[in-house]
Amino acid sequence: MQVGNARYLKPNDLPDSVAVFPLSGALLLPAGQLPLNIFEPRYLAMFDAAISSNRLIGMVQPALGEQSDTTHLAQVGCLGRITSFAETGDGRYIVSLTGICRFRLLDEVGGHHPYRSFRIAPFIADLKSRDEEDAVDRASLLAAFKAYLEANKLEADWESVERASNMTLVNSLSMMAPFEPAEKQALLEAPDLKTRAETFIAITEIVLARSFGDSDSVLQ
Repeated sequence: MQVGNARYLKPNDLPDSVAVFPLSGALLLPAGQLPLNIFEPRYLAMFDAAISSNRLIGMVQPALGEQSDTTHLAQVGCLGRITSFAETGDGRYIVSLTGICRFRLLDEVGGHHPYRSFRIAPFIADLKSRDEEDAVDRASLLAAFKAYLEANKLEADWESVERASNMTLVNSLSMMAPFEPAEKQALLEAPDLKTRAETFIAITEIVLARSFGDSDSVLQ
């Protein structure tokens, strides 16, 4: 996988450990881009360290139902490379992470820094996840997306949507959707692209059913 100026093709291209940024409701997926506004001193220090080394950060949610500063974290997150970085002049960083692959947290790594780091077990298959694109039911995915837009009186750039690959479409929709943290985690932990697309469709149907009481009539 090409991310920014770097290529990640095999296990040796990935770190054994990474600093983690816990953020509830934030979802990063392979090849997706996540904008971040960094202002807490400990995370400013974390991004300083990443910029001066391999530019890698691990995005992870707190364990479900807990706050961002909790000890307990979700066990699966996503490794991202800093591909855009700007200083605001008032002490903040505006950053964009591009997703590389998911990982499972192992044990915490001690150190003399204010942020947390963990040894990780990367999901190596994510580096070749474009091979899974043909398995996605694109028509059903677009139907669910269109139903959601219509139900919420929103519009989309359909020309760009039609040009997007299945991987870009599935992961971008999953990241942008205003779902709850548990639903975001379910999308992150889906074993493959096909299952993630199916999970997105199912969650969208549930959200529409909650709003309108009849998912079948909304989606057809």
